[in-house]
Amino acid sequence: MKLQTHIKLKKQEHSLIDYNAKLLLFGSCFSENIGNKFEYFKFQSISNPFGILFHPKAIENLVLRAIQQKEYVESDVFFHNEQWHCFDAHSQHSNVSKEKILSDLNTQIQLTNQQILESTHIIITLGTSWVYKLVESDKIVANCHKVPQKEFSKILLSIEEIKQSLQSIIEAIQSVNKNASIVFTVSPVRHIKDGFVENTLSKSHLISAIHQVTNSQVSYFPSFEIMLDELRDYRFYKRDMLHPNETAVEYIWQKFQHVWIASDALKAMGDVDVVQKGLKHKPFNENSEAHQKFLQQLEKKKLKIQSTIKYLKF
Repeated sequence: MKLQTHIKLKKQEHSLIDYNAKLLLFGSCFSENIGNKFEYFKFQSISNPFGILFHPKAIENLVLRAIQQKEYVESDVFFHNEQWHCFDAHSQHSNVSKEKILSDLNTQIQLTNQQILESTHIIITLGTSWVYKLVESDKIVANCHKVPQKEFSKILLSIEEIKQSLQSIIEAIQSVNKNASIVFTVSPVRHIKDGFVENTLSKSHLISAIHQVTNSQVSYFPSFEIMLDELRDYRFYKRDMLHPNETAVEYIWQKFQHVWIASDALKAMGDVDVVQKGLKHKPFNENSEAHQKFLQQLEKKKLKIQSTIKYLKF
């Protein structure tokens, strides 16, 4: 008896991800989940240098600004609720010091610039088509930072607007890095604060626009469809019934591995996993002979991995 529908996934033929790859991830909190997997397995990866960004316009702004190396100045930040904020970045970069937030933002601009130039793969997860625009300046923001809602107008980006934004991102990246593979995906997290119908409309705009810009170097990974069709049950969600739980993230990660991870990297990932689990092991007696032998064996495993993957550190 078949109790689940499966999405057919084809192994990527070229530009597979191995331990020589350099990865850059942008986007919604689902990017963080996949980014955490790359970090755990010790790939060369950076996730969300400006924090979580939910919509394509925010990602476009960061990519263009990073490539142009356009630094932030005092007029780009504002003081609200006893902290300095930037409408282009997530609140994780907010700070009580104006000098510190500007320094942090400009450090991340330089880091993002370098990573775009060097990346072999850039993975972008889009979360919503809804954006907030400052009434006073007509600027689309990445984060509202709890500024009163009356200061914004809420707008649904059209498919054409999203398509143009994605094309801008792709063209900007390819202008400085012609060889990078760009992978788009849509976050399966539902934004029900927008409304159930409105969330579905939002996701459909994203999916439609992405499929209009895919080509040999720009592809789509169906994380949204895997969550909704293969994991069609609330036991795969966190308690809020909106975010994928660990089981769902692991399931989608395994699907991503099947499509994008090179076969020779899978063996190394297994070895890294053994060491990572060993490092988390908590002994009953740290001074026991058995534990000391365990640590010695763990060190040998670490050195063996590092002999083939030179940059890797635990």
